[in-house]
Amino acid sequence: MPVDVRFGYDAVRRNEAIFTELGKSCLLVTSGSAAEKSGALSDVGDALERLGITCVPFSEITQNPTAESCFRAGGLARDFEVDFVVGIGGGSALDAAKAAAVYAANRTLSAEGIFDGGPLLPPLPVVLIGTTAGTGSEVTGVAVLTRENGCKKSVSGRDYYAKYVLADPRYTYSVPWGVTVSTALDALAHTAEGWFSSRFDETARLFGQKALPVLWRHLKAFYETGEQPLSDETRDALYAASLDAGMVLNACGTGFPHGMGYVLTEAHGLPHGRACAALLPAYVERGMQFCTDRAKAFFAAAGTNFPEFARVVSALADTSGVRMTDEQIARYCARWEGLKNFQNSPGGYSAAEAGTLLRKLF
Repeated sequence: MPVDVRFGYDAVRRNEAIFTELGKSCLLVTSGSAAEKSGALSDVGDALERLGITCVPFSEITQNPTAESCFRAGGLARDFEVDFVVGIGGGSALDAAKAAAVYAANRTLSAEGIFDGGPLLPPLPVVLIGTTAGTGSEVTGVAVLTRENGCKKSVSGRDYYAKYVLADPRYTYSVPWGVTVSTALDALAHTAEGWFSSRFDETARLFGQKALPVLWRHLKAFYETGEQPLSDETRDALYAASLDAGMVLNACGTGFPHGMGYVLTEAHGLPHGRACAALLPAYVERGMQFCTDRAKAFFAAAGTNFPEFARVVSALADTSGVRMTDEQIARYCARWEGLKNFQNSPGGYSAAEAGTLLRKLF
């Protein structure tokens, strides 16, 4: 994992020398208002101004970023001949910054061409500054983009790693409760999907054992108490756990909850973390069937059991407004034939099994 992570309060100010190391101008990629509300945008702006580094802003990234918007960001970076890219925000902004850095360095690459997987020139260096506790994008070589057909698809490999991550948990303090729950569920999904993946290894076990008890303790509290003001200590712990969960994701990839969850976001408006969580109990139950010893270790690390796990996760996912027709399910299943997330699930998984699960749930 070729990412230099600088974790702690005042991470930007204490490590601002890295900006000078990377060059004299940067593209600054943000989405929505998170960068400003968190204080990260101000801190980065002040640091760049002190260092005399020119900043070219790009704030057109939306939730579930499109390849086209990242393509335009990369073109802007080329037009201004910037030396590096800074991404501030949640997963959308961070993924978009990675993709923009690839587009910027590859002049002949079309917006859709990024999905072809061909050889690329090295991307511009990227600095990522997260403002949510869940995405794990800071430490992974993955970016999830929306294609021109409206479907989400990941791109991955060495070109999608950041060079530096400035991880200040205080930037997550302004995140609303509902978003905090959804992003924590996303981190839990990263951990659980990796834990039962066919690629599970000792690195994933190490980081999973760190992430699981923290994520479960706080998610269970969210379930039991409902919306409450969150302490700084809770926010700090969730952000650290989200990075640990990201390390599991990076080592193992994801299983069918992520592969199937995209349609719950695209067509049914469910936030990404809740969409993955809606399918997570079925995934973990499958892990119990095919990875018995690993399942015992999973529940021991979290400090729970399957009935409680399924009850809490399903309640927090809250899919009460989601309904699917047989025609929709058939269309989704056709899209999932041969999906790598299915192959990475315990015991393997088929589009037909996915259809059965959707009919049961929705």
